[in-house]
Amino acid sequence: MGMTTHLSRFSPVLLVLLWLLPPAPARAQQQSPPAIEGPQILDVQGGKIRVVPIATGLFHPWSLAFTDARTILVTERNGRLRMIRDGVLAQEPIWSSPTPPGDGNDALHFLAVHPKFAQNQLVYVSYPKRGERGITLAVAHGRMSGAKLTDVQEIFVADAWETGGNLAGRIYFTPESLLYVTVGDRDRLCCNGGEDNSLRMKAQSLENHVGKTLRLRDDGTVPPDNPFIGRAGAKPEIFTYGHRNGYGLAVNPETGELWQAEIGPMGGDEVNILLSGHNYGWPLVSTGRNYTGTLVSDQPWARPGMDNPRIHWVPSISPSSIIFYTGDKFPKWKNNLFVGSLTQQQLIRIAFHQPSQAERREALLGPLHQRIRDVQMGPDGYIYVATERAISGATADGMVLRIEPAE
Repeated sequence: MGMTTHLSRFSPVLLVLLWLLPPAPARAQQQSPPAIEGPQILDVQGGKIRVVPIATGLFHPWSLAFTDARTILVTERNGRLRMIRDGVLAQEPIWSSPTPPGDGNDALHFLAVHPKFAQNQLVYVSYPKRGERGITLAVAHGRMSGAKLTDVQEIFVADAWETGGNLAGRIYFTPESLLYVTVGDRDRLCCNGGEDNSLRMKAQSLENHVGKTLRLRDDGTVPPDNPFIGRAGAKPEIFTYGHRNGYGLAVNPETGELWQAEIGPMGGDEVNILLSGHNYGWPLVSTGRNYTGTLVSDQPWARPGMDNPRIHWVPSISPSSIIFYTGDKFPKWKNNLFVGSLTQQQLIRIAFHQPSQAERREALLGPLHQRIRDVQMGPDGYIYVATERAISGATADGMVLRIEPAE
């Protein structure tokens, strides 16, 4: 998890505690930026955009998904799945997580809609699951019936049990109805002032789901062409390994490759191109540093058999989400990559194949001072983001914003 410039006077240990540990209700909160009231016109390269609030009063919204042109579903971290229909946020949730939110209000993470939703009405969610061995990540699906999610069934539980540490939990469907799931490195020792990497080293083992990207069929079972099928001691759900905390997944429309955004330690946030069976290095390889300031290993930059990132950031931006834009409302942004940033409070646009600068980057939405939790393209071709105003807190001041051309 990264540090912003204005937080650099705090210790790295304190910063990661703020990110990973459940926030207590009584904890003092940073001063929030002013609320956004009404459409905002912002300058961008080559023009202007209009940012329109679609829904306000959300509690730390983590994920967005469209079921049709009229309907947006939103997960709130405290466990509620909300519906926005025709621009109106329904007061009551359409479903609530089976996990009690607890002091940290951590009960629901990410959301995905089945590619054949029009036929099967299936919606998928990921959430923390508690048990005798601690907490892990679970994935469930349910069927939309009017304004309710019904017949919700758990289809997968990760072997990533721990008493703390990051779960991640991004879920993403490819057009072939294959479901990809990210599982965090579960490292509850990262911020104890030492350099004990015994837990994060699980990301290098194929015997568990820690620090992995998983590949499932839509019923939670294993596709027969997964890379580690039949290998003794390997979990068959694993697609790639050696990850820290993967938060974004998207298919590159020009290449068909699956790209993943991953939050690094102190620096070292990454975008990787995921290839079946490949190892992405964590915790042995990273352009970031441990929270004590030391290099992550004695050979930190590259190792044989481990893939380096396609894009990386130092200092950190804490990427929460990614999309490739494929709509027609912003012709100049066609096939650009959009990365939601938490700590930098920006939506970062990356344009490829640029003259004299191969990957031009532009920071969007900075004047709004919002943490970008998710970015999605709507059926209308506009860009939608879910935002929160602070890392934690008990105030429901999250929003869904729509980005339009101002001309």
